[in-house]
Amino acid sequence: MAKPGQVEKQWYVVDASDEVLGRLASDIAVVLMGKHRPQYTPHVDCGDFVIVLNADKIAMTGKKMDDRHYTWYTGYPGLRLESYGDRKERKPEDLIYHAVRRMLPKNKLAYQMIKKLKIYSGSDHPHTAQQPQTLQRTSKKVTS
Repeated sequence: MAKPGQVEKQWYVVDASDEVLGRLASDIAVVLMGKHRPQYTPHVDCGDFVIVLNADKIAMTGKKMDDRHYTWYTGYPGLRLESYGDRKERKPEDLIYHAVRRMLPKNKLAYQMIKKLKIYSGSDHPHTAQQPQTLQRTSKKVTS
């Protein structure tokens, strides 16, 4: 069983170019929770830091970019509605952020986990001093 402060954090970098959103988000959520480690403990933050590059090049299969929508309530009558494609043009980092956040546990520990996720639209990031490693993934890329 791991104890708080006992787990040494590592940094990983992921390139999101032509990746499927859900598959990428599930792999990132596993690393943020620490389930990839043999000493995983549910009540301790055992996860590592993840840097996601090229968030503006993320993809979805089929016509989901146009068919699926984010909805939210503003306090006024009616809901606000925005398709995934429109959100990708306006805030490409939000697609990955919300997909990963919804795959994390629904408790106070998830707030610490999501703070370890760093998302950037371009291919540059300011975390070179941490010497991030490339995250080994097995999911498929979009071929279209």
